[in-house]
Amino acid sequence: MKLVTKVVSSLTILSSLAVANTLVTVNGKAITQQEVDSELMQATQGRFNQVPADKQQQLRGQVLEQLVAKELIFEDAQKTGVMKSKDFKDEYNKVLKRVKKELAIQVWQKRELDKVKVSSKEVKKYYDENKEEFNEKESVHARHILVKTEDEANTIVKELKGLKAKKLESKFIELAKSKSTGPSGPKGGDLGYFAQGQMVPEFNKEVFSMKVGTISAPVKTQFGYHVIYLQDKKASKTRAYTEVKPFIEQRLKMEKFKSVMQTKMLALKNKATIK
Repeated sequence: MKLVTKVVSSLTILSSLAVANTLVTVNGKAITQQEVDSELMQATQGRFNQVPADKQQQLRGQVLEQLVAKELIFEDAQKTGVMKSKDFKDEYNKVLKRVKKELAIQVWQKRELDKVKVSSKEVKKYYDENKEEFNEKESVHARHILVKTEDEANTIVKELKGLKAKKLESKFIELAKSKSTGPSGPKGGDLGYFAQGQMVPEFNKEVFSMKVGTISAPVKTQFGYHVIYLQDKKASKTRAYTEVKPFIEQRLKMEKFKSVMQTKMLALKNKATIK
């Protein structure tokens, strides 16, 4: 009896998820969240998550409206005999022919690629001979508070004076959210990790000379005055072989594949009649 109850509960949960996943229905045809997400990723070339948050909801609404419109038009096209017309059949056959060719080419290329093998010995040799490719510069994780004047910056430094460890970090984040004019302000001034040379010279020089868990004196740049908090520091290093092995293997495989394809295409051309 308990087993039956569990099965019924599982089916109920799955059913609820399916319903929740449906955004709207158009004459019984469901339009799902996955369909909208897929359209959004295609429209933004996979960069939808980089779109500002205030624009994301607007884009979602537009895409949903477009999908609803497509369903309505498709349904009317079926009812009015469009799909039985000569125009439709002619265009459909053209598309089918084009897709058939493209799909055949993709499958052919995948089969040729699958034939290419790269040995562990080749991968290790490449790593040993090109270690400089896998060097990571020294990097830091910092936060900053950006203000217009030096007086404002000095006032912030005074507010933070005497605080240490988590109390200093918490207070810094609080002040960044309320006082920073920079775009990172709402995130507590968080700049994430960055390497040498990625920031303007004055900022870069100061932050890489700091100790973890400390704040800087006001730093003047073209943007204003910064008070910096150094959250973490990572020394320069060479990425381990095991970490980069898949990347090297794929690179070598693609290089071999390119060579194989050149040879293959030359052979196919020599056999073909091209006028």
